[in-house]
Order: sequence, then C-alpha cells, then structure tokens
Amino acid sequence: MLLLELNILTLNIWGIPYVSSDRGPRIDAICKELASGKYDIVSLQEVWAQQDSERLQKGTEAVLPHSHYFHSGVMGAGLLVLSKYPILGTLFHAWSVNGYFHRIQHADWFGGKGVGLCRILVAGQMVHLYNAHLHAEYDNANDEYKTHRVIQAFDTAQFIEATRGNSALQILAGDLNAQPQDISYKVLLYTSKMLDSCASDSFRTNECQHNSYTSKQALERNPQGIRIDHIFVRGGDHVDAEIVEYQLPFPDRVPGEKFSFSDHEAVLAKLRLSKPAPRTEEPVATIEVNCQVEEGGSCAVRELGAGDAQAGDEEQPEAQCNGSASSIQTMPAARTAALHEALALCDASLLQLNTDRILYYSAATFLFVLLVLLVEFTAPVGMRTIFLLLKFIVFGVILFCVFMASIWNYMERNGVLQGKKSMEVMLHHAQKYEYFY
Repeated sequence: MLLLELNILTLNIWGIPYVSSDRGPRIDAICKELASGKYDIVSLQEVWAQQDSERLQKGTEAVLPHSHYFHSGVMGAGLLVLSKYPILGTLFHAWSVNGYFHRIQHADWFGGKGVGLCRILVAGQMVHLYNAHLHAEYDNANDEYKTHRVIQAFDTAQFIEATRGNSALQILAGDLNAQPQDISYKVLLYTSKMLDSCASDSFRTNECQHNSYTSKQALERNPQGIRIDHIFVRGGDHVDAEIVEYQLPFPDRVPGEKFSFSDHEAVLAKLRLSKPAPRTEEPVATIEVNCQVEEGGSCAVRELGAGDAQAGDEEQPEAQCNGSASSIQTMPAARTAALHEALALCDASLLQLNTDRILYYSAATFLFVLLVLLVEFTAPVGMRTIFLLLKFIVFGVILFCVFMASIWNYMERNGVLQGKKSMEVMLHHAQKYEYFY
C-alpha cells in the first residue's frame, strides 16, 4: 500500500559572508528555483548569514511554508530546513570534536557544527529529516581533521538510531565531506544501516568541471570532481522506502548569468514509501551480496527486509560498498572493518595529543625563561616601547601554549575518547546482539 512520495533536495549554498563570490545573486536564484514547487523538503548547508536564512525562508514560503534554522556556535550551525509539510519538532546535537578554534582560516569550530533533526508530518506519517555538515577536508595528503570527521560520522549515526523512534522514514541529507571510499562515509553508512540514494559512480557534487567556481588546481587533483553531498535513507519498522530517482536537478549556470548556483551541486532524491503486503511469517532480515568485479573494485550490497530503505528494484535495493572479489563482505563484516579502521585513527590521535601536550608545555617553559631574561634586561634608550611590546607578545604566547597543553588538550582528548569508547561498545556487542544493531 502506497503511503507517500517525497522529493528531497540537499544543497550546500556556499554562503560565507565576505568570502563567497556572487553570494547575493546566487541566493536570489536559489530562492527562485526552490520556489518552483518541485521539492517537498529542502536541506541546506552553509547558510552562515542570518539575512540569507531569512531571505531563503521568505522567498520560498509560498510553497515551503515551514522552516527551521539551527542556531549553534559563534556563527550558527549553517543548517536550514525548508518543508512543504509541518515541522512538529526539532533537535540539535553538537559534536564532541569539531576542529580547532585557533585555525581561524578554517572556521569550522566557530560554526558549532552538529546534526539537526526535524520531525515532519507528511500525510499522517512521521518523517525524520537529519541535516548535517561534517568538518571539511582541507588537505587530502595531510588531513588533520580525519579523526574528527570519523567521530562526527559515528556520532551522527548513533544520534539517528537513538531518535528514529516510530518514524516511518529517516533521511540524512547534507554535505558530509566524505567520498564513498572514505572511512567516515563507511562508518556513517554501515553503523546507521541507512542506504545511499545514489547507486551510480558517475555522479559528482563538488569540484565539478562544469561548475564556474571550480579552480584549476581542483580539476588537476580530481578531473571528474568528487561526490561528498549525500542523501541517505532508511525506512521505519514494517515500512518499505524505495528510492525512485536520483539526479542533480539544477542547471550548470544560473539562468542568464555566467556563474553557478553554488560551488556544490544540488542533489535530489525521489522517495516512495509503502507498507509491504501482509505475510504469514515474520520476515527475517538477510543480506545478499551480489558482486561484479569491475575496474576500481566496487561491489553492490543489497539489503532485504521490511524496515530498511530500498533503491531501484524493490526486491533487491542497492547500496554501494568498496571491496574486491577476494574481500566480499556482508554488512556486519563491513561495519566491523570500518570500526576497526576508525579505532586505529582514534588511537593515533590520542598519541598525537600526548605529543602535542609535551610540545606546548616545552614551548611555554622556554618562552617563560625568555620572558624572565627580557624583564631582567635593561632596554636600550629608544627601544623601551619595542621591548615592552615584545614582553606582552611573549606573555600572550605563553598563555596560549599553556591553554593548548592543558584545557584544550583535555577537551579534545575527552571528545576523541568518547567517540572511541562508543565505537568499542558497538564493536564488542554488535556480533552477539546483531538484532539490536
């Protein structure tokens, strides 16, 4: 029995004040596109300016009258949800680790990032829309935020599991800053038991060749672009969620202009929710692995059973996983492998934190000795102002080093430890109590 159909759209609008190019005209163009009536629920990221949030809500209220912006951190979480249907409740969960406050050029910490939940009532069915924007990757060769992103991914999966309740459908739509081969993508997908709405490897959502904001350096690194914006789906208990269509709906350029809507591509997933036909026996959830070895070593995991999201063919919904003919894995095995890799990252981060603490304390000690010498040393005539300024600078750096070695180090350490312990709990019990995972 058909329950409902939904068009879900997600887009990172690239709305950084004073930084993002053509921000005003792009926001107006996005408003016009969203007001076309094609979309039922819209999940937006990087809506950093309050005026942009208000403009988007005002410009789409005729067709998307219900909205919610998640406030967090210094700049706001940047997450905005627009809906054709009533939003009955909201909840925001901030992540325990989220970058560094002194990396001002990256600014993720100031956003107070996390995952936001909107409980939306659609045709008598409760739909949970989760909006998230994981920490960005600024250097692929030396990704110092990799552990943070993995913990954020696991935390998001646990938040979805803890809050899904009796909802008929759970949707995670956002910029996850993770490609399908990345460990954070695997941890989030496998531990949440959700399915990626994209069943093709041909789609790209960022650094695309046709996007006007893609730099030459990005094209040299990834000529085809990357896919980091995702819509994950999971049906509720005794509900089948079918992924009918997946596409990038926006044109390459804003109509009449030479620039694109954003540096990211919008992603659209059309979903169909239905109740399975009554059965005489309780269905047993099974995993069927159907692999075809291709260049690049990819395989498709097809998950059967009521309550799980479906894609394409109703009897064999599809999700992607990485692997080869020699490493065919069921979903529990893939989850276990991903968690082991994530735990190794956490251990490496904890070791690095110990090293950082020693380095910061050592630097503070050295600078304290230097400050004592400066105090004892009589400044030459005409240099007193410079010496006084130098003393203040050295004293400020000492305070920074002590803060980073003590308060900040313990904050990050506890954040990583919390993520690590939670993963260990799942790893320890998942095999024995697989039904509950």
